[in-house]
Amino acid sequence: MAKLLDGGQVADDMSAKQRFRVETLKSRGLTPTLAVVRVGERPEDLAYERGAVRRCESLGIRVKKLVSPKDSDQSRLMELIVEANETADGVLLFRPLPERFDDDAARNAIDPTKDIDGVTDVSMAGVYSATDKGFAPCTAVACLKMLEFYGYDVAGENITIAGRSLTVGKPLTMLLTRKNATVTMCHTRTRDLPSICRRADIVIFAAGRARMAREQYFSPGQAVIDVGINVDGDGKICGDVDFDNVRRIVEAITPAPGGVGSVTASVLAEHVITATERNGII
Repeated sequence: MAKLLDGGQVADDMSAKQRFRVETLKSRGLTPTLAVVRVGERPEDLAYERGAVRRCESLGIRVKKLVSPKDSDQSRLMELIVEANETADGVLLFRPLPERFDDDAARNAIDPTKDIDGVTDVSMAGVYSATDKGFAPCTAVACLKMLEFYGYDVAGENITIAGRSLTVGKPLTMLLTRKNATVTMCHTRTRDLPSICRRADIVIFAAGRARMAREQYFSPGQAVIDVGINVDGDGKICGDVDFDNVRRIVEAITPAPGGVGSVTASVLAEHVITATERNGII
């Protein structure tokens, strides 16, 4: 049976260091502040928001919610983003936005120094150019934190990522490559995806399809990071990987929930703290 890569342990390890940093900032009169900007009340947004708020407040980070009704317009959203830029150290904008909104205008209105989830063009350029301008997306960083905590040195490893989004697959490919991993980025239309996954040392699934990755995708000795958060036909939260069956094959695996998602909230908090340290003006 595979070793369980528990995200809670990673988050707890991060928390001790984060509390010290927050206390240091507060001693200088600086209280790290996160502004959550949201349109409407999508269940998945609310679920992530609850976890982020709990984690931040447990560390002493102030959280302010700037919420626009579902039927509001672009101008109201832009007003909230301006307010977030002016009153917080870190800004989290929930996306995707409703179709009528201009996503490019909204995300790029965030101050890049406060873009703690890597959604602006400046942040993305920093990830791809390895200049560390802004921040990388929290979920991509959380995958690295998981691997580092459990002792996986990715240098020289063959890593397959199933998923090509701007929030996980693409930035994670860049982050891993900077650490000298050999990365193959795939997606749901990749020909013979199972055989590609079986050849990897580490497999990271971020495809967004409930339990799509079954036994034929894996081989003994692998570590599996499941980024997916989906709702199955019974209304239960599950990952992209068929956890119960796959854990009988591989060496180590993250649960979903309880894996990467737990660490993502901690990375979000860490980015807020770092932004406060860099700016020192709130």
